[in-house]
Amino acid sequence: MADTEVSSVVSDFIGFLNASPTAFHAVDEAKKRLQKVGYEQVIEREDWKLEAGKRYFFTRNHSTIVAFAIGKKYVAGNGFHVVGAHTDSPCLKLKPVSKVKKADYLEVGVQTYGGGLWHTWFDRDLTVAGRVMIREEKGGSVSYSHRLVRIEEPIMRVPTLAIHLDRGVNDGFKVNTQSHLLPVLATSVKVELNKEFAENGHHAILTQMIANKLGCQPDQICDFELQACDTQPSIVAGAAKEFIFSGRLDNLCMSFCSLKALIDATSSESDLENESGVRMVALFDHEEVGSNSAQGAGSPAMLDALSRITNSFTSDSKMLTKAIQRSFLVSADMAHALHPNYMDKHEENHQPKLHGGLVIKHNANQRYATNAVTSFIFREIAMKHNLPIQDFVVRNDMPCGSTIGPILASGVGIRTIDVGAPQLSMHSIREMCAVDDVKHSYEHFKAFFQEFSLLDAKITVDT
Repeated sequence: MADTEVSSVVSDFIGFLNASPTAFHAVDEAKKRLQKVGYEQVIEREDWKLEAGKRYFFTRNHSTIVAFAIGKKYVAGNGFHVVGAHTDSPCLKLKPVSKVKKADYLEVGVQTYGGGLWHTWFDRDLTVAGRVMIREEKGGSVSYSHRLVRIEEPIMRVPTLAIHLDRGVNDGFKVNTQSHLLPVLATSVKVELNKEFAENGHHAILTQMIANKLGCQPDQICDFELQACDTQPSIVAGAAKEFIFSGRLDNLCMSFCSLKALIDATSSESDLENESGVRMVALFDHEEVGSNSAQGAGSPAMLDALSRITNSFTSDSKMLTKAIQRSFLVSADMAHALHPNYMDKHEENHQPKLHGGLVIKHNANQRYATNAVTSFIFREIAMKHNLPIQDFVVRNDMPCGSTIGPILASGVGIRTIDVGAPQLSMHSIREMCAVDDVKHSYEHFKAFFQEFSLLDAKITVDT
């Protein structure tokens, strides 16, 4: 891939990151990109009329999105070639009653979401973003709409305590997530007291800022789901411009690479000409907290999609089982790169490095869903396209994380491999990965979409 193409993929990724402070915004950005190239939205609560050779997507809760392109040679019972990732990242989410006042400071009550490195949230310039439910009246009738909101400027901060008041802090900074993590929004001295007490459980000044941003009145806001966000933009960085510094790389990096790969593998007339399967990307919410929600990977969302697509082309209920056995899922979630200052944290034969390409994740206890068959398929694609590949196994004396891979493999019955681009500072408010690995991941996923049908036809296992 030429340098200009590398920079265009990377600059595209930076744009995606900066447009996606929350899972809702990430889905919105994905939706815009799909619609721009002609993907048609289908609605889960309506009937679907699908055609071979066409491209579609649907959203669930506006925080999960599934996009798919049906091959022109597709017939019911053929397989689905899926890359799955997730839209959510660890963060601080506002409590239902977020109004806190202490010592004349207006603070914002937050909940911790996921397993974040919470000490990294201190002394950062923060704002809020998320979704709001608005009540609207037109011609005497009332309707309710879902709107995304993002306040661009820094409006709050979680200040650290001066070292003079905590002399032992450098021996171990222990965060009490209930009492230490409240962002400071304002002081009551500067906020008019008669506006201080909002009826909705949030500071009036915050509710007013959201209303101003949405162009509505504060009393039109029925409810919202907001989270604290870092205001520092995502950038290409490092002395050799080889890194990306950003929040939410886990897992917007894999979300972006899979989405761009699908779009670029289905955009020209000829792309689906000889495809007999369905190329799909599924980006789920709530992976960071276990995937157990109506829109998480633990929900029927994936199975529903496979079922509805298959049933659009046949009334034979047995075809879905057949299709699942012909399908393949790439569970794509960021991987732990070897850290130069903590090299003992990696098993000596499994030390993924930045620039080294996608990492295949293995775990004998099924915390990852990779096996020899699924691993071989992914390696074969890498070899054919001269792409680097790495392996990761966690040390035996350390617990192993998990992904949507085992959840979907066991819930749907689909062959699965777990992979991810290597990164440092995982779950920090500010993470880092390598520019090269964005390119490698995008190319690998794109090659998977283009190659899988032919490669799978040559593999024999359960015969």
